[in-house]
Amino acid sequence: MHLIVYIIAYPFLLLVSILPFRLLYMVSDLVYVLIFYVIGYRRKTVKSNLNLVFPEKSEQEIKAITKKFYRHMCDMFLEMIKSMSASKKSLLKRFAMINPEEFTRLEGLQKNVIVMYGHYASYEWSMVTENYFNFKGFGVYKKIKNKYFDALVRRIRSKYNTTLISTRDTYPKMVELTKQDVPFMIGFLSDQSPKLNDKNHWAEFMNIKVPTFVGAEVIAKKLDMAVSYLKIKKVKRGYYEAELVTLAENPKNFENFEVTDLFLRQLEDQIKDAPEYYLWTHKRWKHYDKAPKA
Repeated sequence: MHLIVYIIAYPFLLLVSILPFRLLYMVSDLVYVLIFYVIGYRRKTVKSNLNLVFPEKSEQEIKAITKKFYRHMCDMFLEMIKSMSASKKSLLKRFAMINPEEFTRLEGLQKNVIVMYGHYASYEWSMVTENYFNFKGFGVYKKIKNKYFDALVRRIRSKYNTTLISTRDTYPKMVELTKQDVPFMIGFLSDQSPKLNDKNHWAEFMNIKVPTFVGAEVIAKKLDMAVSYLKIKKVKRGYYEAELVTLAENPKNFENFEVTDLFLRQLEDQIKDAPEYYLWTHKRWKHYDKAPKA
């Protein structure tokens, strides 16, 4: 069944990927109408999230953010498909690093680097940043159940010099690279909602206390890695720029969870500045009402 689904979907994806950007965004406008007005994909979740973190905003303001978000989400989905055929030169033009010298500086520290980022702006095109540094580049991802689509995603990322590692294999692979003395940088999407357990770190995120992933910080301390934040900004439709903000050159010198909290503050500032570019369809605050009492 997985193969049949892939065979049916792949020609459509390939056709969309070869469209000129002007036509691609016309298709995105049509997809927006379908997703927002006809299907209503996760509209309740989006409304609930926005009302929770922006209680001061009026209903009209929430509606305006919601519509802008869905338009951006559709653009990002089509841009992800476009990655199948877009040239590296084209994406480097559309996703620019404003301080590539920070990569060079971090490499000069003779340390491997963890790059934390969130589901904001164009996290899908962030893979092209690996053309700005000399270390081996990796990205952590959740393996797709359909092995054919999983292979497609890994093939697309490798086209832009990114090697994907599944969440299960991440730490063993990083230990192996460290022992082999292979310099590397690895990207962590670090704003998901983890499974609840007694060891969760609860932190304020958008003024709501939620359980938070701390894997990037814990690994950085164990393997003595520097930690940075990839600050991605949407300049205009189809164009983004990113800034590398170093959070900790020596994370062992920080209190437990301090680096994670620094990451959350960086992401928070971006969301407050332009909330329409955050991924409001995911249930980031689903456990907020289960926080342990102080």
